[in-house]
Amino acid sequence: MSEKKYFDPADLKKFGNITEWSEENGKKFFDWYGTVFEEGALTQREKSLIALAVAHTVQCPYCIDAYSSDCLQKGADEEQMMEALHVAAAIRSGSSLVYGVQMMNHVKKMSM
Repeated sequence: MSEKKYFDPADLKKFGNITEWSEENGKKFFDWYGTVFEEGALTQREKSLIALAVAHTVQCPYCIDAYSSDCLQKGADEEQMMEALHVAAAIRSGSSLVYGVQMMNHVKKMSM
């Protein structure tokens, strides 16, 4: 018998079930979510690449699976997908490093 993993890929197919315990809010979410991913100033492929990058930043395995597939279906290639991931990683790293200014300010204040 195999051990059930906490993040079971099969659970992604159950995402629509979130409306079960809060139908009105679930429907509002899915309506909004669908609208966000419609073609607009950004193409659907561009939006999918953004979603893939954000999925890595928030470390959502379900979103990573879903948007890896979605990017490919929308015509993105592996190089574009990896570049989007590196952009997200750079922003995330920079965000951590900029907090170094807070540390530097604090240390300088304490050294006075």
